[in-house]
This record gives sequence, C-alpha cells and structure tokens, in this order.
Amino acid sequence: MISLFDISLRLNGFPIKEAKAELDKIVNLSKEEYALFLQNKKEEIVDFHLKNNPFYQELVGNNTDLIWEDLPILNKQNLQKPLVERLSKGYTLKNVYLNKTSGSSGTPFVFAKDKYCHALTWTSIFMRFGWYKIDFNHSLQARFYGIPMDFIGYQKERIKDFLTHRFRFPVFDLSDVVLEKFLRKFKTKKFDYINGYTSSIVLFAKYLEHKNIVLNQICPTLKACFVTSEMLFELDKKLLEKQFGIPIINEYGASELDLIAFENLNGDWQINAETLFVEILDKNNNVLPYGEEGRIVITSLFNKAHPFIRYEIGDIGILDEKSTPQKPILKKLIGRTNDIAILPSGKKSPGLTFYYVTKSIVEDDGNVKEFIIKQTQFDTFEIEYVSDRELHTAQIQKIEKAISLYLEPNLNFSFTRRTVLERNKSGKLKQFKSHL
Repeated sequence: MISLFDISLRLNGFPIKEAKAELDKIVNLSKEEYALFLQNKKEEIVDFHLKNNPFYQELVGNNTDLIWEDLPILNKQNLQKPLVERLSKGYTLKNVYLNKTSGSSGTPFVFAKDKYCHALTWTSIFMRFGWYKIDFNHSLQARFYGIPMDFIGYQKERIKDFLTHRFRFPVFDLSDVVLEKFLRKFKTKKFDYINGYTSSIVLFAKYLEHKNIVLNQICPTLKACFVTSEMLFELDKKLLEKQFGIPIINEYGASELDLIAFENLNGDWQINAETLFVEILDKNNNVLPYGEEGRIVITSLFNKAHPFIRYEIGDIGILDEKSTPQKPILKKLIGRTNDIAILPSGKKSPGLTFYYVTKSIVEDDGNVKEFIIKQTQFDTFEIEYVSDRELHTAQIQKIEKAISLYLEPNLNFSFTRRTVLERNKSGKLKQFKSHL
C-alpha cells in the first residue's frame, strides 16, 4: 500500500518504486556479483561525467586514460562556483533535486542530485531505519533540529514535517523552560522515535537526569533514538541509554551524498555500500588499508546531475579491519580535517582531543551542561560553557593539568560561562573551532 510519504515523493518526481526495486537487487547480490556491480558503477559514473559534465572534464584535464587511483580528489573549494556551471548536460535547476550544505565544514555550497539518485537516497534511509521497525509513513518522529526562520522556508519545513510524520522541537533555545515544554509533549504524544542533532538530544537527556525521569516511562511508545550531524561520545551514549531507556543509534551522513554510515543491529557502524563507495586516503592520496586513519573520500555511484567522484568530505576516520567491500565498517570517526589544533611546538592535534579531555573532567561534576573550545592563538584557547554555577578553581586546574599531560604544557586557557552557546544557522553546535 502506497502511503502519504511515498505519494509525496512520487508527486515531486522521485521514482521511489523503481529505486526500491534497485536497492533490493543490490542488497541481495552475492560477493562476486557485488564486486562486479561496484566496478561497473565506478566506471559508469566516471565515463558519464567525462562525457557530459564540463566541470568534471576540466577537473580531470586532458588525460582521460586514468586508472581509478589517478582520478583527482574533489574538494569543497572546487565546488565554490555557481551550480549551473557544475551541472551535467541535460540537467537544469528545474529538473533536479536542489539543496545546500549546512556549512558546518566552513565551506557551504549548493548541490544537485538527479531525481533517481535522490529517490535511492530516500530508499536507503527507509531500509536502515526499517532495521529498527521505523516506518516513515506511519511512525511519529520527535525531531530535534533547527528550522529556517524566513517565512517560506519555515512553511516548507512544516509541510515536510506533516508529510513525514514529524513533530519538530527547534533547538535554538534549549533553556530549562523550553526543555520542560519538550517534556510535556512526550507525555501527550505517542512518539515512536527520536531523531536529531546529538548535542541537543544530549542536553535534553541531562535535563531528564536532573529531574530523575526516564523518558520511555512517560512515553512508552518510544522504540529508538537516532543521533546525527555531531560526534556522539561514549559517555553521552550511556547517558542517553540511561535517561531514554531505548536503543541509541549512531548515524553519519551528508546531505550532498546520502547516509554514509548507520549503526546496524550488531552495533557496527555499517557503511552504505549500495549507493556510495568510501575510501580512506593518506596525505599523498594513497588508499590506506583497513585499520589506518586517514581522510574520508566518497563517490556517489548514481548521481548523474552532479559529480561527487572521489569527493573529500572533510572528515577523518578509520575503516575496521573486519570490513569487506560489500560490508565496510566505520571503526571510528575522528573529526573534521579543518578541526585541527596547531600547538606552539608545531604539534598538530585533532581539536576533539581537547574536548575529550575537558569533557571527562567536567562530567564528574554534573554541573556543566555543554561547552565549546575556540583556539585564538597557537598557545591560547577559550572555553565557553553553560552551567548552573561557575567552574571552581580546582576544576580549572584539573583541566589544565590534563591538557598539559595529553597535549603539551604552557597552554593558556580562559573560561567563560554563558547562558546559551552559539549554534550555526541549522542549529548544530560546533564543538571545536580554530581561528588561526
């Protein structure tokens, strides 16, 4: 039976039925059949864009007799030009799916997908949420996201919410007064699942902890919580499991691509190998073996409207040693390549290292609700935090001692208590930022 969400996709020109048939076929391929499928799709998408996309032709240059490993790495800076200059022949702004990235990487851009590719994206999402008995046509979502504040953008999102059975909790104001209103909604609505930005959902869980409330005891219809767009730390995952009383599923995606990785029923962060091809590269663009840390580079196997071939998404990660081409596993997502702290000694360290160290200490107190770290000079960092009371001297000394031990000594820190932390326009919280 076709339901409201499926009907809305078809009315907008997305061939969802055909996409479902294709995805089912890919999922059921044997090991040998999948290897042939992947090789053919890689060759097909490169050949298509070399023949039909002037932007990609220019990027590759005159040498078209290249093996896969010689193809250029597409980065976000390459995409800083009008979309019409990046579209393939036969595609216009009127016959594609259009969207823009959030800008959390620091380099936002407008992108396009052909409608079949976007239908496959939705089908991939349906399948993965279906692992947890979530049906977008019927299951009610508690959505912790931002929302456009302009009139047209706001109304469009509200229509989408209606069609996709979502009730939105805007995340721009997460004061206790607002979180209490959120809680009241969970008492009156039969939500099936929670989905949204990690930091916002964690803050709600901390509020529940303070009130000594387990969410599924007041909303027993809840089945699962899916967190996305921001790092999920192990301590936070345990807090969510404790305060929500339901499975917490970690999701990693990019609007310009698809769901990239999604926690499966075995607890593995399974990479989408049906519509994407994921590689881990070193600084010289060499493909790294499973288990080694490097830049995440992704190819969209079906997008003919716009090339995303060997596209550097801006993240650093590791593929698990137990990965196979048909079932790659993301062992660890370390952070963004532009979230690197450069220290006075010349040492480079992922900005999240500061966050891990600081978080482990302030968590002991339970006073600090959330915080961000900014690097303003090589030896100077600002920590802004939201809490019921000021950090005391012993806490600050403990943080400075830990950072000196794990990173290097003689770094300068200032601590500023805020009533609310600055989020970007979409509502995401950037946990570390370098101003160098």
